[in-house]
Amino acid sequence: MYTDTERCVRAVRSKDARFDGWFFTAVLTTRIYCRPSCPVVPPKAENMTFYPSAAACQQAGFRACKRCRPDTSPGSPEWNARADAVARAMRLIQDGVVDREGVPGLAGRLGYSARQIERQLLAELGAGPLALARAQRAQTARVLIETTALPMAEVAFAAGFASIRAFNDTVREVFALSPSELRTRASHGARATHGARGTRVPEQAGTRGVISLRLPFRAPLNPDNLFGHLVATAVPGVEEWRDGAYRRTLSLPYGHGIVALSPRPDHIACRLSLTDPRDLTLAISSCRRMLDLDADPVAVDEQLRADPQLAPLVDKAPGRRVPRTVDAAEFAVRAVLGQQVSTAAARTHAARLVTAHGVPVDDPEGGLTHLFPAPEALAGLDPEALALPRTRRTTLITLVAALADGSLRLGADSDWELAREQLTALPGFGPWTVEAIAMRALGDPDAFLPTDLGVRRAADRLGLPSTPAALTKRAAAWRPWRAYAVQYLWATDDHPINRLPV
Repeated sequence: MYTDTERCVRAVRSKDARFDGWFFTAVLTTRIYCRPSCPVVPPKAENMTFYPSAAACQQAGFRACKRCRPDTSPGSPEWNARADAVARAMRLIQDGVVDREGVPGLAGRLGYSARQIERQLLAELGAGPLALARAQRAQTARVLIETTALPMAEVAFAAGFASIRAFNDTVREVFALSPSELRTRASHGARATHGARGTRVPEQAGTRGVISLRLPFRAPLNPDNLFGHLVATAVPGVEEWRDGAYRRTLSLPYGHGIVALSPRPDHIACRLSLTDPRDLTLAISSCRRMLDLDADPVAVDEQLRADPQLAPLVDKAPGRRVPRTVDAAEFAVRAVLGQQVSTAAARTHAARLVTAHGVPVDDPEGGLTHLFPAPEALAGLDPEALALPRTRRTTLITLVAALADGSLRLGADSDWELAREQLTALPGFGPWTVEAIAMRALGDPDAFLPTDLGVRRAADRLGLPSTPAALTKRAAAWRPWRAYAVQYLWATDDHPINRLPV
């Protein structure tokens, strides 16, 4: 979009927040870059130029606006709607892969050379993987500076910087303030409420290791089915609803964490307790992905509203999101446990696995007890110990073995169609299970469940074709947002997944 100057200028002049994250406005006279919705008086059109990423702005010598904090805009919805190399690379960079594994590690996960990835990212985003990762590190550092009391040296290494000097230089260059000045400014301006990936929420006394921040989204957002689904299917010990927040444990590269997520009118309140602050970047991106916060609900609803049968559902409760997961492998295991059984039975089966094979954790603030077991921990399962039908035991054992040995990789870097092919080749994986994993674990916005009983019932009530083949044909007009159409269809049923817990 950033190449359409006239459209960008209109968005800036209208201060339209829907375009935050789609592009960034750089002001030639002040050398500052902003989000489209910046509240200041818009500059003259001839003094504006546009970039596709904050990293591209920083690389061109512009610093972040202190008023609108453009580096904290919601992520571009484009990366969640595509499965090409650039989109997969962006998802991995957001997860901190470059900081942990370097550019060769990023390229290796994608099956390309480092040079090919560099060239593709430069062509589309105006910045290579190192510059994009640097922008990510700067934002992580800002969150830690403003929301914790960590010493600056610990902040530097937790954010992924190789040295304190690189940390200081980057913060000064990007924000035009030193790290200590950023912290002082945050303490004086703690009442500021502008939405951000890591908006300042002062850390409470006695809560070392706890980080409170705000996760922004593009309005509208309907929290009913989003949190309702997560809570109704929650695995005891791993997930819970407590005091108006969805809480769950997180398995992370350097340790583990517990997150509490609460819906608010203009943001999601996020409270993270991490055993190692180096996991902050991945924890935030995982939570954003689980809640589908980078979606563009206006674009989705506009297309679905064009269908006269879906239009009343969209108008009644616009902004439905697809409830996803923080761990694709975990969801795949849970999808198998949920085959042809009730939600309650699926939760019971998962809870048994967690109790027997999950890693115990402490949760002073609630009732969480375990991390969901990793595939490696489940690879040695005794099939006879599973209270499942024999065919489903085979399906589960085969799945965890493939996940454990790496022959099946599910995650942010997955090629959606290749993953579908690999899952379909496993015993016991039919269309429903494959598409459920594609929708909620891989994040494919066009995943569709025409064989799902709830979808077929809703289609019949609405006067839509209810046989899988006919419904799939009708749903072609909903592409590439069929996963969102499923949420609207499910919402017609009186089920706990459609209600925000109280």
